Amino acid sequence: MLDQLLSAIPPEALNLGLVLFLSFLIGLEREELKRGGKRVFGGVRTFPLLGLVGYVVSLLSGGNLFGMLLGFLVVGAFMLVSYLHKLQQTTEAGITTELSGLLVYLVGALVYTGHLWFACTLVVVSLLLLELKEALEGLTQRIRPEEVAAFTKFLLLSAVILPMVPNRDLGPFRINPFKTWLVVVAVSGVSYASYVLLKAFKDRGGIFLSAILGGFYSSTVITVVLAKRAAAGQRPHEYTGGIVVASAAMYLKILALVWMFNRDLALTLAPWFLILAAISALGGWFVYRLHDPEATDTPEAAHPHNPLELRAAFFFAAVFVVMLIVTQLAITYLGRNGVYSVAGLMGLTDVTPFIMGMTHAAGVSTSLHLAACSIAVSAASNNLVKGFYAYGFAKGRTGLWSLGLLGGLTLLGLLPLIWL
Repeated sequence: MLDQLLSAIPPEALNLGLVLFLSFLIGLEREELKRGGKRVFGGVRTFPLLGLVGYVVSLLSGGNLFGMLLGFLVVGAFMLVSYLHKLQQTTEAGITTELSGLLVYLVGALVYTGHLWFACTLVVVSLLLLELKEALEGLTQRIRPEEVAAFTKFLLLSAVILPMVPNRDLGPFRINPFKTWLVVVAVSGVSYASYVLLKAFKDRGGIFLSAILGGFYSSTVITVVLAKRAAAGQRPHEYTGGIVVASAAMYLKILALVWMFNRDLALTLAPWFLILAAISALGGWFVYRLHDPEATDTPEAAHPHNPLELRAAFFFAAVFVVMLIVTQLAITYLGRNGVYSVAGLMGLTDVTPFIMGMTHAAGVSTSLHLAACSIAVSAASNNLVKGFYAYGFAKGRTGLWSLGLLGGLTLLGLLPLIWL
């Protein structure tokens, strides 16, 4: 019955109804400004008329682009007159309403040409932008210029540089520049995402939340930052708990990065790494919740620097290539024990380049078993190094407890060597 009724209605009538409805929604939103005492162009009558103009001009021109463009220019001239008139009344006049009028004209043209989904989506997005004016303007006040520059750098790394890098193996070590830079983008993306969350939750959630998010940024960096803060405070339990829980985030970050490039290796590591992450998180939370009776200061959360620096990205790419070469040489000439030794030494610095190197080598130049064990050794070694960092920078109870707990986590992290 409904199908028969719809078939009896001319298609033009349905299109006109849709144009009127979509245009009316924009006009209704603009009508609210009049109720607020502002003098603006158009409302619930003018905007539907503009939509009809767009549809009729497209109909009369037979969908010809020149005819629709000519109508757009005429409507644009009216919008310009309206804007100039507003400027004579106030220097703070906005052009949002006039742009909405041009958009409504385009909605009529889109409906005529059959782009119904796009016309509806365009109106919905426009309504959101118009209604969220205060929220969006408040966002511009909260976002600093350096944050915009940082996001621009990420777009440069991912959307500009990456497509230009050749995707083929080069040299005797078969280094693929595209895959190398893809690793840089992935690592930078994870670190930048955690950095953005840290900024968003600044001064909320205390040390514990900043330690979790900072662990995804860099567990080594966050350990050093918290240890230095602990040296000047009287909250050993809170800072120790934060340092331990950062290692939980490290294990999850490693799994996420490995999963992006080698699913089989990630599945091999997942059971034990998830257990280690749970032990670190629960242990850190338990220590964090213990009372510090001598605490008189206010705990200060950690706020690392922005990770998106082009110099750091290129440096990471160079280190990653070196790690790929070192890994292949160690596998070829040193055997299993040699690879484990390299993995242990990598714990003294940033383990990410070595781990990503093993991720690419797993299943190609080495076995999944050796790659998984090497990653476990490097993560365990890094925990021990962080323990000594905490002991050196924090001193006192925070340094001693952190060294003991991270030392225990190091021993647990080596247990996979028995069964992996």
